[in-house]
Amino acid sequence: MIPRMIPFSILDLAPITEGAQASDSFRNSLDLAQHGERWGYHRFWLAEHHGMPGIASAATAVLIGHVAGGTSRIRVGAGGIMLPNHSPLVIAEQFGTLASLYPGRIDLGLGRAPGSDQATARALRRNLASDADEFPQDVVELLDYFSDAPRGRIRAVPGAGLKVPVWILGSSLFGAQLAAHLGLPYAFASHFAPQMMMQAIEIYRATFRPSEQLDKPYVMLGFNVFAADSDEEAQLRATSMQQAFVNLRTGHPTKLKPPVAGYYDLLGPAERTMLDSVLSCSAIGAPDTVERQLKAFIARTGADELMITSQIFDHAARLRSYEITAEIQRKG
Repeated sequence: MIPRMIPFSILDLAPITEGAQASDSFRNSLDLAQHGERWGYHRFWLAEHHGMPGIASAATAVLIGHVAGGTSRIRVGAGGIMLPNHSPLVIAEQFGTLASLYPGRIDLGLGRAPGSDQATARALRRNLASDADEFPQDVVELLDYFSDAPRGRIRAVPGAGLKVPVWILGSSLFGAQLAAHLGLPYAFASHFAPQMMMQAIEIYRATFRPSEQLDKPYVMLGFNVFAADSDEEAQLRATSMQQAFVNLRTGHPTKLKPPVAGYYDLLGPAERTMLDSVLSCSAIGAPDTVERQLKAFIARTGADELMITSQIFDHAARLRSYEITAEIQRKG
């Protein structure tokens, strides 16, 4: 049984579908957030990506402000900001501004990857040779900007004293170790990189040090849900995400494509193996099917929260998937 105290949240990649533009994506993201708020989702997070034709959330802080301004209760945040792309001070000012505009509702998840290819990362004007190695120091610097009494001479205005909740995101053991060392909540990207999930959870929980922000470990896991009124419809809806992963991993990222009946059967063995691994943390099917798969995942991982992502081409079908998932969570 899924306990009521386990929140479900929404990860939105602001997908740009084939035949649509970023402006359409932004309208859909706000609409999804408004529905998610009514359905009882806890958070609505957006992720920083650059140079991706199918993802519109490059200016993540701007889009967070758009969503927070159109909602009233749901927490809104970054899942995440790729800190190597930015000065910690700039991020402190951006999220200090958001936290001042929308008090008590803003989260800041931090990732170590650039969220782009090497050429795009260079265009962001950062030193690629050292930035990933400086990630722990950058996180500590950023945390200091949000504190009541920053140690450094520079002040984030707004930002200082706002104590914006900071999360560490990861898909390897590095993030788990850093989150545990700093006493921060940890979000694992099991929705697309599940290979080290259980080991990362174990390390994080075993080595966690309490902090001012958090007194005990808190694990949030990414999880794909493609829910529909029948198993057959859900399997069809999932093929848009399957196409997106295959295209991305073969070096040809595209806008989110319409579903293709029997797509998985058209693939070769290598592509099928890749999809089976990448999407192993997923629930695809009618409500009863999705409920069983969600329960099994929570029982296996002991997750404190799930971050649900549903990359579905048709917006109405995407809303329906999130609605079904919320109904499952409310059943407890």
